[in-house]
Amino acid sequence: MKTDIQIAQEAQMAHIKDVAASIGIQEEDLEFYGKYKAKLSDELWEKVKDNKDGKLVLVTAINPTPAGEGKTTTSVGLGQAMAKLNQKAIIALREPSLGPCFGIKGGAAGGGYAQVVPMEDLNLHFTGDFHAITSANNLLAALLDNHIQQGNSLQIDPRQVVWKRCLDMNDRVLRNVVVGLGNKMDGMVREDHFVITVASEIMAILCLANDLHDLKERLGRIVVAYNFAGEPVTAEQLNATGAMTALLKDAIKPNLIQTLEHTPALVHGGPFANIAHGCNSVRATKTALKLCDIVITEAGFGADLGAEKFMNIKCRSAQLKPDAVVLVATVRALKYNGGVAKNDLGEENLEALAKGIVNLEKHIENVQKFGVPVVVTLNSFVTDTEAEYKFVKKFCEERGCEFALSEVWARGGEGGVALAEKVLETLNTKESHFHTLYKDELSLKEKIETIAKEIYGASGVEYAPAAEKQITKIEAMGFKELPVCMAKNQYSLSDDAALLGRPENFKIHIREVYVSAGAGFVVALTGAIMTMPGLPKVPAANGIDVNTEGQITGLF
Repeated sequence: MKTDIQIAQEAQMAHIKDVAASIGIQEEDLEFYGKYKAKLSDELWEKVKDNKDGKLVLVTAINPTPAGEGKTTTSVGLGQAMAKLNQKAIIALREPSLGPCFGIKGGAAGGGYAQVVPMEDLNLHFTGDFHAITSANNLLAALLDNHIQQGNSLQIDPRQVVWKRCLDMNDRVLRNVVVGLGNKMDGMVREDHFVITVASEIMAILCLANDLHDLKERLGRIVVAYNFAGEPVTAEQLNATGAMTALLKDAIKPNLIQTLEHTPALVHGGPFANIAHGCNSVRATKTALKLCDIVITEAGFGADLGAEKFMNIKCRSAQLKPDAVVLVATVRALKYNGGVAKNDLGEENLEALAKGIVNLEKHIENVQKFGVPVVVTLNSFVTDTEAEYKFVKKFCEERGCEFALSEVWARGGEGGVALAEKVLETLNTKESHFHTLYKDELSLKEKIETIAKEIYGASGVEYAPAAEKQITKIEAMGFKELPVCMAKNQYSLSDDAALLGRPENFKIHIREVYVSAGAGFVVALTGAIMTMPGLPKVPAANGIDVNTEGQITGLF
């Protein structure tokens, strides 16, 4: 059986100008990065901004398991299937981070015969957006420390510096560091921290900004530290905004690539959903909506994280309205939630399926709380049985959901036609009554507790003393009306990764709360979630290589 990278490397790609032409984009509106990648010009938006919006379909999933769910594979395959049905469709995805690519998760180009290409470019440096974000983040950090060193006219308290450096790599030893060691000219000695680039506020800002002006305004609002009087100090006060914007002026432009079947794909931005808001850029999504009849986008990890933030943060900020949601699961993952060991998932087990399907049930309920119609799809595996499919289909239809089997991994767009037909039927017959889960005027605690109880199913919320103080301060600073971005492990509806299925009678533990004023949300860290991941015992990097012809192997 061919690997994903082998399938991708054997693909016959179309020139990106021809892919663009298929959706009415002229060559003059492309900024080429070789033959198969391009950025969309600023001028293109001016040409299309008055077009009628297409339909917006969000792809999300149950909580991820070692059995695999295939959310991105489904997104790509669904886009290819829409083309098979003569629908004008675009896929709008996030860019992959180098951290998981070299860590445990692998890349994020889809899989099998439902991939975006060039796969190696996408999973590695792509068009350099993440490097630009990393540079802008660390420029701000350098200017901050330099200001303290050069007289500290803003009276920044070195004990209250909240801006962290970043790196797009899983590197646990950088979570907590000491900087400024050496002599007096080497800066002030203080504790510092790193986050992974996808957790940087600048990543969130880039993905939520409408244009270059909005980007610049948001960058200026970043709170980097507090002064000795306890007042916030911003990037604008450090005169950092212009230089940061200069580093990001190209990164804010959406990237255009293609699927294995030449369906256009806008791949732009990449915040993680467990530690950030988990959606591709507003700019890419809005542009796609003006170019096509159907836009298929996705949100990271399970619906408790990515979809919740897509609805409550991205849609709220950008005035977007999803028309349908595709909820992805696998029989294997549902049996895993029912207590079956990974090595035994290939055996039919209706009892375990019935026990584990409660995870899917909760995600269906959660999406329906936003007023959006749901289509459930099962990614097909050769070990699945007809009895298992019938059980899941009946379960979903009893809960008001459409259901379709997906075979896009093995068959590409042709294997997604049944799903595409169900999505089209839903778009044509069911109206979306989208609304956010909570109102702006609620307190931060009320918002946190609404998410914890309504989405996670928690019985309540416990706050660490430090978090209590931080919430009080953030509200006093005037940020009470911002939405909340919950940082939580992706494996469970709770903040305990070991609690599978549909946990009950648990509490969410909030250990830290901080404001991302530029992004426009307040982050609440739960449980043991880390904003700088570590590598596993055997990293994926160990299997990646380049042969003498320069061909990369081992990416997945």
